[in-house]
Amino acid sequence: MNIDLTDTTSSRINAELVKARRSLGSPAMGMVLTLVIVTDEGNHYDALKAASGASKEHPSRILVVVRRPGRSPRDRARHRLDAEVRVGADVGEAGSGETVILRLHGELASHSHSVVLPLLLPDAPVVVWWPEDAPPNPAEDALGKLAQRRITDAAATEDPVGALSMRASTYAPGDTDLSWTRITPWRSMLAASLDQKLATIDSAVVEGEEYNPSSELLALWIAERLRVPVERRISEGPGITGVRLETADGQICLDRADGALAELAVPGQPDRHVALQRRTTAELLAEELRRLDPDEAYAEAVRFGVNKISGPDPAHPTPASPAPAPTEASGVTEASAQTAQDAASPETAATEQPTTAASPTPAKKKATSASPSKTRAAKKGQK
Repeated sequence: MNIDLTDTTSSRINAELVKARRSLGSPAMGMVLTLVIVTDEGNHYDALKAASGASKEHPSRILVVVRRPGRSPRDRARHRLDAEVRVGADVGEAGSGETVILRLHGELASHSHSVVLPLLLPDAPVVVWWPEDAPPNPAEDALGKLAQRRITDAAATEDPVGALSMRASTYAPGDTDLSWTRITPWRSMLAASLDQKLATIDSAVVEGEEYNPSSELLALWIAERLRVPVERRISEGPGITGVRLETADGQICLDRADGALAELAVPGQPDRHVALQRRTTAELLAEELRRLDPDEAYAEAVRFGVNKISGPDPAHPTPASPAPAPTEASGVTEASAQTAQDAASPETAATEQPTTAASPTPAKKKATSASPSKTRAAKKGQK
């Protein structure tokens, strides 16, 4: 059932929701949470599709906030609320709950929390999701203050690694990121491989696409948990392509070249294939909605520090290697340079000037004194 409301209010939207439930024969609400999606007109369809897929596992009331402040001063001065109410599983994007698309025009776009607050389910947790443009500090945002969990996605930003640094500096209990959710299968598989092979890890390497925040978070998680140096390497992708853990017995390697099937190699055990398929946004969102308590593992990993991961990424340059010891050839070059420097010094030039001026004089005298004898000998030979 679709209901379009133009220039409406929050109370009218609530009344239409109750009327729609009664007309469908389900006056009781079987929803477990309220999911608020803050997006724009161009991205709200994909975000709503993912949320509807997640609502099949977690029945919820989905509130899509689309801000349209207007471009001209006249449009910004006006305020209007338009809503689209969708109830029932027969509607494609309605999912297993209720969906309300809120379009806030003019000045009302700056007060979205006052529109959303009357529409929240009573005595139910609230989750706010920013699919793309998240505020710098989600916990201090007007809508973020209403939620127990705040979900962002660093992969959708222009600077994913910079977004992770910002999330680390502004982290509050309840914050999480879909880039962290994407590495859950990798973390589970690596932990299981270390349970099978008891060994001391000396170092680690994480391979993935450039500017991939999930690769950075996986490297941070390994470095924080194992307290070993971790190198970040760039690959063609897709996503994360491999993790290598160096041990005294050999290398524990988890490779995923095609983005679907990975190969796990553990020293002393046969290689085997494991499923590591890249998941959809709906699956990622459904995983985040399973737990509403603070994610302590994410907090420790993101706060560990992106600058502690070495790699060829220009945003995180590796420390400069120490200068090599001077070889014999370099010693000769240095000696020549020192000699040239000494020769250019005024004190050295003043000290060596008498010796340099005196040295050619005896040679000239010797050559001059010897020339008459040779001349006489030549004349006698002619006679």
